[in-house]
Amino acid sequence: MKTRTQPRFCKFELRILSYANSYYIERIKKLERLLARKPRTVKIDMIGIGEIPADLALLMRSVLLARSPKTRVITNARSSLQNGSVLVWLLGDQRLIREDARVFFRPAEIAEENETTIYAGLNDNEPKYKDSFSGIDPEEGDCARVLQAINEFLPVREFTGKLIGTAVLKQFGLIENERLDLFLATAFGKTEREAVFR
Repeated sequence: MKTRTQPRFCKFELRILSYANSYYIERIKKLERLLARKPRTVKIDMIGIGEIPADLALLMRSVLLARSPKTRVITNARSSLQNGSVLVWLLGDQRLIREDARVFFRPAEIAEENETTIYAGLNDNEPKYKDSFSGIDPEEGDCARVLQAINEFLPVREFTGKLIGTAVLKQFGLIENERLDLFLATAFGKTEREAVFR
């Protein structure tokens, strides 16, 4: 009888394309199947000049968050990233980025005093949906949600609309910072060997 062994390391390519919803839908399905096999490590190589649409970035986020706690995800940005692509990259347990690459996210076009609300139909206290003539684009609601998720890693109010380089990402501990890792290892009494092989 054949026993299925748990794969150790899997590579997954994610091209960052413009206007490629069907491509992302197929890649999300494949990623979900890959994560269901519970590999020890999945490395997601991100390359391209487009961006992942907000709704699909949120879908990919839900897939990545639902993975086995034993599966470690490495996100490797081989290109600069923007908007929803930034969120997907941030979801890695370990993040890599090309030294001269940048990340960027734009503000959502929803005015705070005119927030989108949804009617759930439960009672009168529930928020009410604004009709399609209200001028609010549902995609902007997804963009706002992406910014909320990015805010868990970076202060969105400070960095929205700005190009963020690797020096800033290192300061926030989002990418490897050997000097900081060594300092923390020394401060908490670990040996250099333990600091490198965590």
